[in-house]
Amino acid sequence: MDRESDIYQEAAALWREVFGEPAPPHADGEALLDAIVTRSSPPASYDRLNSPHLRPTTITRPADPGHGR
Repeated sequence: MDRESDIYQEAAALWREVFGEPAPPHADGEALLDAIVTRSSPPASYDRLNSPHLRPTTITRPADPGHGR
């Protein structure tokens, strides 16, 4: 196997694990990896600072530009 084939095989296996369906047949490894990252991105409202060890008052966030400050 060559490098491109190895990348495709790994990307196709990852696709099957993540989405539970066969990988698209006409995509190469790079396109599959890009699609996996794009399609499986967390929703925009995902809060990475959600932790039982942090209180909301101890988290400082940047000002929201949509609130006209």
